[in-house]
Formats: sequence, C-alpha cells, structure tokens
Amino acid sequence: MSSSSEQQFRGPVDSSRIPRYAGPATFARLPRLDEVGTADVAVVGVPFDSGVSYRPGARFGGNAIREASRLLRPYNPAQDASPFALAQVADAGDIAANPFNINEAVETIEAAADDLLGTGARMMTLGGDHTIALPLLRSVAKKHGPVALLHFDAHLDTWDTYFGAEYTHGTPFRRAVEEGILDTEALSHVGTRGPLYGKQDLTDDEKMGFGIVTSSDVYRRGADEVADQLRQRIGDRPLYISIDIDCLDPAHAPGTGTPEAGGMTSRELLEILRGLSSCNLVSADVVEVAPAYDHAEITSVAASHTAYELTTIMSRQIAASRTDK
Repeated sequence: MSSSSEQQFRGPVDSSRIPRYAGPATFARLPRLDEVGTADVAVVGVPFDSGVSYRPGARFGGNAIREASRLLRPYNPAQDASPFALAQVADAGDIAANPFNINEAVETIEAAADDLLGTGARMMTLGGDHTIALPLLRSVAKKHGPVALLHFDAHLDTWDTYFGAEYTHGTPFRRAVEEGILDTEALSHVGTRGPLYGKQDLTDDEKMGFGIVTSSDVYRRGADEVADQLRQRIGDRPLYISIDIDCLDPAHAPGTGTPEAGGMTSRELLEILRGLSSCNLVSADVVEVAPAYDHAEITSVAASHTAYELTTIMSRQIAASRTDK
C-alpha cells in the first residue's frame, strides 16, 4: 500500500454542505464499510446487553454514540492529527447477537470480530454491555497473542459468576485471564471506586495480575502522572483498551447501568488516553452507554469523544507504520 501522504482516504460527510443533523448517523459521519471495501479502523457496534446485573439498555448505546458523534470534526488538535486523513476509518455497522442466549452471543461476536480483524483492520467497538469484551479479546489474542489490557471502569469485572453464569458484564476479565489471552505482566484497572462484596475481591484481582489506579488516584496525582505510570506498565506490548463509560462520575455519564459516585471527569479520561498515544493500541471498545438514563446526551457525547481519541491513536500509528515501510 502506498504511503499515507499518497493515499487518499474517504472521510466524513462535508458538514459545510450537508448539515450535521441530516443523513444517516454513522460514526463521525464516516462512510460505511461496504462503501469503501476495506478499512484500517472499523468502527463496529454490538447491541447486546443480556449480561447486565442491574439497569439494562446498553443495547442502544452504539447508536446513541453514533448520533452524538455527528458533532465530531476531522481535525483533532489535542493530538495534532486528522485521523480520517491518516487512515481509512469506516463504520462497519452492527454485530447482531442472540439476546436470549449469552453463550451463543459470545460465539457470534467472536466470529464476527475474527472476520473484521482478518481483513487487517483494527476494531473500535461500541457496546453493548461489558460481556462483549471477552469475545473481542479472544479474537484480538488470536492475532497478536496475549495482549496488555487497560480497563477503565468503576468496577473490577473480575468476579467469578453471577447466579452461576460464567459470562456476564462483571466476569469478562477473569475469564480472559483463565483463558490465557491477557499478558498478566501488563494489566491495570483505571477509575475503580465504590463498595465491593468483600476484601477478597481485591485479593483475587491482584492474584490475576491487575494493578489498580482508582479514581481517587487520578484526582490526587493527575492525568499526566497516571498516563506515565500506565505507559511504563504497558511498554511496547500490543495493547487493548476497554472503557466502561461508568469510569466517569455520574455527573459526566449518568446514562449507564451501574453508576458509582466519585468518578473521573470526562476531561481526565480524555487526557489520560491522549497520554497513551505512543502505546501500540491494536483495538479498543467503549461500552455500557445506556441512553434511557441519559440527559441531554451527556453520556453519549463523552463516549463519542472517547472513541474519537482512541480512533485517532490507532490512525496515527497506522500512518506511522506505513511511513516506516
């Protein structure tokens, strides 16, 4: 493939000619995957929330994020990059999974992710509840081997079972550790807070290899110091970032299923992500946006900007790799 300076990519609809509120709501008003054939970064929705333990509704999160992303613009000044000019980013639509059979849904999501990654694309997935992280990680690990993981969340999501069920939105990372698809030398939660079932939760989590940066740590130490710590932990390993929008305080993300007081601000989350731009980000997800509980699109706006920063990181790295070649 030619260098990024020679390559012409199809970008968003021109908002100076067609109003932002007009036309189909693809992510950032980008072309559909079937319109461009192949993509370097495929933005894909997974409208599935049968693994939730409290408030449902994240099945509608992907489309809410797409609607909120209409206001995103093609140049990202925080990263000094035009992500949609550096790589072909396209909306790959949704992965339709069985809402009545979690095991089957997990298999369907994994197979669809295999197909997307098999084209050479990196995935930017819009959930859906956090159950979907497990099949996505399985697929990414087939391509890259065990991956480093940064998990932004109010909760650990390393519990064993709920009501005897192995696959829920509170268990994906325990399963991922058990299956050997995570690099246990490079795991961290970010933004955790709130009550737990018992101190054993933390003990079990530590045994799996996870470090923890609480929301209080972010507040006291600041985004730059936290990002530096995370970069050192990850190194040059292939990295997967999974973001539960409830890592943000309910003031910044009310539209989610299991809100916890005392979370990060959207500014802190975005700044930490920008501080990770040198990491080898191979795919990512943003999950647990439940628009029925949202107000004035606060949550979906935060989620759309979060996905935009992650997409920018991937596009910059893809362009750099082409230049190197």
